[in-house]
Amino acid sequence: MLIELRIRNFAVIQDLSLQLEAGLNVLTGETGAGKSIIVGALSLLLGERASSSVVRSGSSSALLEAVFDLTERPGLTARLGELGFSSEEDLLLLRREVHAEGRNRAWINGSPATAAALGEFGKALVDLHGQHEHQTLLDSAEQRKILDAFAGGESYVASVATLHHQLMDLQEEMERRQDRRREIAAQSDFLRFQLEEITAARIELDADGRVEEELKRLDHAEELAEDSEKVHRLLYSGERSVSEALSESRDLLRRLTSFDETLEPFREEVDELYHRAVELGRGAAAYSSGLEVAPGRAEELRRRSDLLFRLKRKYGAELSDVVATRERLEAELEELDDLDIELRQLQESISETQDKLRLRSEELTRLRGDGAARLKELIQQTLPEVGLPGARFQIELEPLEAPGSCGAERVRFVASLNAGFEPLPLAKIASGGELSRVMLALKSILAREDRVPTLVFDEIDAGIGGAVASAIARKLRQVSEHHQVFVITHLAQLASRGHQHLLVEKGERDGLAETRVAPLEGEGRVREIARMLGGDPESQASRDHAKELLAVL
Repeated sequence: MLIELRIRNFAVIQDLSLQLEAGLNVLTGETGAGKSIIVGALSLLLGERASSSVVRSGSSSALLEAVFDLTERPGLTARLGELGFSSEEDLLLLRREVHAEGRNRAWINGSPATAAALGEFGKALVDLHGQHEHQTLLDSAEQRKILDAFAGGESYVASVATLHHQLMDLQEEMERRQDRRREIAAQSDFLRFQLEEITAARIELDADGRVEEELKRLDHAEELAEDSEKVHRLLYSGERSVSEALSESRDLLRRLTSFDETLEPFREEVDELYHRAVELGRGAAAYSSGLEVAPGRAEELRRRSDLLFRLKRKYGAELSDVVATRERLEAELEELDDLDIELRQLQESISETQDKLRLRSEELTRLRGDGAARLKELIQQTLPEVGLPGARFQIELEPLEAPGSCGAERVRFVASLNAGFEPLPLAKIASGGELSRVMLALKSILAREDRVPTLVFDEIDAGIGGAVASAIARKLRQVSEHHQVFVITHLAQLASRGHQHLLVEKGERDGLAETRVAPLEGEGRVREIARMLGGDPESQASRDHAKELLAVL
């Protein structure tokens, strides 16, 4: 709730600090004393656009501050943290500075903020009736929440919101998968062509190297045959070949070792060389005789080499890249098949979720219909008590094309304040006083469901008196059992019902008009009530009447 309001250099207010209490707070005073200026200052703190004209004459800037107790609003404390504002001791300090040259600044708990941020918290904390900007019940979404709370449909709304969120996620996923399928399908023929081209080549990772090696042998086959035969002759079969020379050397050494055994190792090495030369010579002969050139083999290999070269130019610098491309193409075409299965499964999930959402929304619609009928009847009965005997109140449930996150209909409160006129949305009711009384009727019924802690009523007593004034006073007192209520009034019946009575007076300081506010108790309050009754505040009759009104409490 609002626990303190500080105003400095704003219009005719030089320096004012209001300490507010729970329950019903009433502001009274002579016409022109500045009561509505206090409400205007609060409006600026709640995010309304500021004009430099509000700065007190002779001052460079106006400073406005409001302190709220958030003890019973943990959600707002959490929201402060989300936006990066400190929230110590469950207090919220809104501060706004308006400069005469036109600049404006705002703070939340000491940190710079925007007017929009002030408005977000202000809307959650204060309903200001008399100026449309801060009346949350003028908002269709807020009206829906109020009806759902009254009808007991909040759990249904949460369920509908969850199902709708799931449906949106499924549909978004369906769109992504459909886009991906279209993307692959549009290229599928080309992808299959590429895959068939690579697959038909039957690529092995080292195929290009082996092809080049075989081509090199074929291109030098004659030279390989001649030279390997020459190696055969030199090592084995030719005149004075290496093997023949080694054979003679072996024989000589065999004879010599009979004279000198120390030559035996030497003889063994020569013997080994002889056998090695024979083996190598025979191997060269086998290689030479084994060289065969199949007709057309070289041309076949050249075509194979050209194919591998083209594939590498199209799909990657190395054959490993070509193989990787083949694997990617296979995966994409497999994905196309998988997507068809996934899309069918998604469609089944979407249909199932749509059915659940439709059924749950229908249940919520029935609850809202029953709740709207009951709420309409209660408010209709209350309107005459707040001075609107000819008014009609209705709750419209406008069907939507499809269930959304809040159900299958749009909720709208409408009213006609005069007989013969069609009901209009609450936001289009022109008279501030009449609108405030409609709001009071609503608040008196919805007090427990309404979550805004502070209600401000300006102009609520316009054009009323007598029994209606007393009825409105009782309603305000009733609403104040669940909300902090702040009322500006000219009626003694309303003022006498307040838990706290604040008197607004206009004086003068340094040649400039100045508004002051002081709390009233005891005899001071009796005199003010007597004044408001229209009599002499010092006469015994007026004072006795005032005491009678105050004694009702």
